[in-house]
Amino acid sequence: MRYAQGGGLTPKEQQARERVRWEAGTRFERGEKTADIAAALRVGKRQVEKWRRTWREGGLGALRSKGPLSVERLSPAQWECLERELGRGPLAHGWDDGQGWTLVRITTLIGRMFHLGYTIQGVWKLLRRHGWSAQVPVRRAIERDEQAVQVWKAEVWPRIKAPRRTWAPLCFEDEAGQGLRPPKGRTWGPRGRTPVMRVRGGNRGRVSVAGVVCVKPGCRPRFFYRLHLWRGRTGERESFAWQDYRDLIVAVHQQLGAPVVWVWDNLNVHLTGELTDFIAANSEWLTVFRLPVYAPGLNPTEGVWSLVKRSLENFAAADLDHLVRVMKRKLKKIQYRPHLLHGCLAETGLTIELT
Repeated sequence: MRYAQGGGLTPKEQQARERVRWEAGTRFERGEKTADIAAALRVGKRQVEKWRRTWREGGLGALRSKGPLSVERLSPAQWECLERELGRGPLAHGWDDGQGWTLVRITTLIGRMFHLGYTIQGVWKLLRRHGWSAQVPVRRAIERDEQAVQVWKAEVWPRIKAPRRTWAPLCFEDEAGQGLRPPKGRTWGPRGRTPVMRVRGGNRGRVSVAGVVCVKPGCRPRFFYRLHLWRGRTGERESFAWQDYRDLIVAVHQQLGAPVVWVWDNLNVHLTGELTDFIAANSEWLTVFRLPVYAPGLNPTEGVWSLVKRSLENFAAADLDHLVRVMKRKLKKIQYRPHLLHGCLAETGLTIELT
């Protein structure tokens, strides 16, 4: 397998780079200045000067890619094998001190599998050619059963979204919490000096939120929520009780004025006998489905929490009451933006006809 000039670029990136050089060449012919070309094409002046010298020597044809200059040492079959092993993760290959792939580890793995001596730079170019890049991974529970998730999507989800005699709204419920210490977010600062954010040293107290995203074909999605404030006092309950969930279900049912299909996770409070009896006693208007364990990605309400947490990055609340006021304002904004709720549902990969 041979690759054109620019060993660290993918074929698509090579084509884009060639188009930029070609545009620079046409501007050379029109007599434009180097500074103007660099600003228009968003490249450095020295790079434009280098292209200009090449253009003077050989014209526009000299700015094209020079053709294949290097041969990849791994065959297509070997790369497929390597990609498959990389997908298994470092733990499967004996690295138990971290689940991330590094260039050193990949170099070692290539040596073990194919007895080839790659340099660190060579491995970087190899990965770039095949469309790989360094990324921040998404966390996922080790206990998650992917097979159970696929079975739920294939068998349970069609029953949940199936049309009924009176089409009941689908209500996805989930909980989240926030203390006085805000989520960390990026900020600008002088190079070499880490910015300092002043936050509360003590984190006693917490605001819990139970939210429900309701969707129904032909209607705009709606979002309901309830707050629970824990101030850290003796004997005070830290989170929602089963009665709070019961009242939330009843309130959503009354607001929608229709039977509801309730979808939530396997939190221990959701499985209490009192809630089970309540669900059984109200089966004429309430149908409950449970998500697979450790599968928050199937719940669109998780997307709402992501939006709220992002808006609270680096936010220093004066006290719990201040935090409650800000969270209510953030949640209310989401209630008035149905397109955000549509996006949260689309992120789960669960398809339903919404207009």
